[in-house]
Order: sequence, then C-alpha cells, then structure tokens
Amino acid sequence: MTRPAGARVPADLGRPAPPWSPAGPHERRLPGVLAGPQARLGLGAAALVATAGAVHRNRVGPWEAKIFRAVNGLPDSWYPPAWAVMQMGALGAVPAAAAAAWLAGDGELAGRLLAAGAGTWGLAKLVKQVVRRPRPADLLPGIRGRGRDPTGLGYLSGHAGVAAALGAAALPRFGPAGRGLILGAAAAVGLTRVYVGAHLPLDVAGGAALGLVLDAAAGLVLASARHGSRPPGHRPGGT
Repeated sequence: MTRPAGARVPADLGRPAPPWSPAGPHERRLPGVLAGPQARLGLGAAALVATAGAVHRNRVGPWEAKIFRAVNGLPDSWYPPAWAVMQMGALGAVPAAAAAAWLAGDGELAGRLLAAGAGTWGLAKLVKQVVRRPRPADLLPGIRGRGRDPTGLGYLSGHAGVAAALGAAALPRFGPAGRGLILGAAAAVGLTRVYVGAHLPLDVAGGAALGLVLDAAAGLVLASARHGSRPPGHRPGGT
C-alpha cells in the first residue's frame, strides 16, 4: 500500500511500544509497595528495633523532650475529646472492631482485627519487660498528668500499637477518604497518650511499629491458611 503524496507520517510510527508493567503505575509507588504484608512486616520490624535501640532507661533526649512538652502542654480543656479518641487504642476496641466487621459480613477482616489487635496488646507487655523504660513522670520534671495515673513501664505504647494494628488491617477496605480518616485516627491515638502524660514520643512510635508488625503477620497467616484450604490442583479462574 502506498501513501498519498505529501501525507505526514505520525512521529511515533515505527517506534517500539514502551514496556508495560502488570503492576500498573499506582502499584509501583510507595503506597503500592507497602500494600504487601512482607513490606509492612519488614518496615515495622526495622522501626521497632530502631526505636527500642534509641530509648534510654534513665534519660530523655532533648528533641524527644521538646516534642513531649509541646503536646503535653496543650490546654486541659482538650482532655474530654482526647479521652474519647484514646479509647480507639484500648483493648476493648479490639473486640468492638472485630464485631463490627463480622456484622458487616466480613468474617476475614474480623479475624484479622482480633488477631492483630489482641496480639499487639499482649506482645506489648513482653516488650515493656525487655526494654524497661520508665514512664515520663519518672524521667522528666513538671509533666502534666491527666486522667488515671498510668502503671507499669513506658516503652512501648500499647494504645498506639492497637490503633496501628486495627487501622492497618482495615485500611484496604476503604477508599481514599476513609483511609485518610483511619490514618488520622491512629496518629491521634498516639498523640493523646503523649498529651495525658502516659508516654514519650518514642514509646508511641515503637507501639505503632509493633502494631504494623502484628497486622502484617496476621495477614500472612490468613493468606497461608486460604492457600492451604484450596483443593489440590486448584487454579484461580479454573473450572
């Protein structure tokens, strides 16, 4: 076939097509990479080791003390809403979130919430005994304590851990707006623990890292269980 005289040839005619990635452009970005449980497990474990290694049993670093006092020094009138937010990281939030997922017909999410949340709360007690960092009142003068006096050790924050574990488990079920609310709520729980004088910033960061680890571990276990329950020779999409 001959082209008419004077016809223009498209500039991209004859060029090889650009390579195509089955992951898609969004999956190659950082949020897409961290969507995998292995990546979250590695990130959470690294953050947990880093924060545990950075804390000291007898002193607080200047930058951590500065952040703590900025949050802890906020007005006392903020305590009622802060207390309400803080309950999203309490142990009671775990069965409540799992029950809500179950009633919504998502049994898999309910199991993941229960395993990750309860596991984080229990393992936080063990980490406290290993690191043995005191509460802020034992390390800094002039702190503002609000609510009941916290007992036990400081590092790490079980509330921050539970909020992070529940949030990470629920995150894939929501759209962009819902994800923003979940991430904001998890961060707010950690800040409230500093506000009431129960934890230092590294305690909160360590708790969030532990929650991320437990959620990723729960996801891997459930995925393995689903894979093992398939009949021999089963192939996705097969008949």
